Amino acid sequence: MTQHTLGASQLFKRVLGWGAILIGGIALLASLLGWLLVGQRGLVSALIGASMAFIFVSLTALSVWIGGKLSLGGFFGMVMGGWLLKVVLFLVLVGVLKRAAFIDGPTLFLTLVASILGSLAIDSLVFFRARLPMGE
Repeated sequence: MTQHTLGASQLFKRVLGWGAILIGGIALLASLLGWLLVGQRGLVSALIGASMAFIFVSLTALSVWIGGKLSLGGFFGMVMGGWLLKVVLFLVLVGVLKRAAFIDGPTLFLTLVASILGSLAIDSLVFFRARLPMGE
């Protein structure tokens, strides 16, 4: 990546694009490993874990992007609202999936962790390498 000035929408497109590629790669690898180690439950768990991670990463980027168009109070309200939505959604999904017979818990957990940590690394790289124009 070269260092040049990016607009906010370009920055978020880059974050989501690289995040999608990374999470897609993790989904493929985790699905293969899940299938080989656990069978169909591992495959399904890896795909669900990667999908959950992508949805949560997308909600974060979306809330920050929309919040960036608002006043400072609106920004914090949007980001906090997005965070609360993700927490509630996560708890509901975990509650539902915990009882599902088609889920392998360790595969789901490890796929989520790998996807989230990888997404955080991408976010950091993209933001550190981008030069954002400062408003006057």
